[in-house]
Amino acid sequence: MSHYERPRPPRAQASRLLIASTAARLMAEDGITDFGRAKQKAARQLGLPESAMLPDNAEVEAELRLYQALYQSDAQPAELYRLRAEACKIMEVLADFHPYLTGAVLDGTAGAFSAIDLMLFADSAKEVEIFLLNRDMPFEHAEVRVTHHDKAEATLRLFTPAAEAILMIFPPHHERHRFKHRDGRPRERARRETLLHLMQTPCNGQ
Repeated sequence: MSHYERPRPPRAQASRLLIASTAARLMAEDGITDFGRAKQKAARQLGLPESAMLPDNAEVEAELRLYQALYQSDAQPAELYRLRAEACKIMEVLADFHPYLTGAVLDGTAGAFSAIDLMLFADSAKEVEIFLLNRDMPFEHAEVRVTHHDKAEATLRLFTPAAEAILMIFPPHHERHRFKHRDGRPRERARRETLLHLMQTPCNGQ
């Protein structure tokens, strides 16, 4: 190796980076919102074996931010602001259920295909359903979301003219819990007041 050559990263590390960057592109361009699905599809596209070591979600998220900065610097910030504005409206309507914003709309990686992830805290999921029905807000049941060891009582998919929102409903005492992602990272969440502040900061809070 000459003095000017850089050492190559180990093959496993190089594969992880390649999968992470490909998964990020799939999430940004093809509308895949699930990290696990994006990583598996990326590995298949790259022709890597099933035994290949997949990157963690944080690695894919870092690549997604980079991809958006490089290729979607005009459209993505505007889309993020639009989704955050819609989240504010929904959270105001659902104020009785102590809504918290989480996911891509909060962390700044949301794009045109992203849904608004909201945590609600209610005595029962039926209470939320009745609330939505009384206000003619269309929704349907979705697969229950699991956040680390915390399982939502129910998950609803709410449809508004401007966006789709995923409502994860937990018992009231769970509001004090510290939620985590499946990979162990803290799951950030924010009340409406915090979101409004984010929308007033430079670069839409990214």
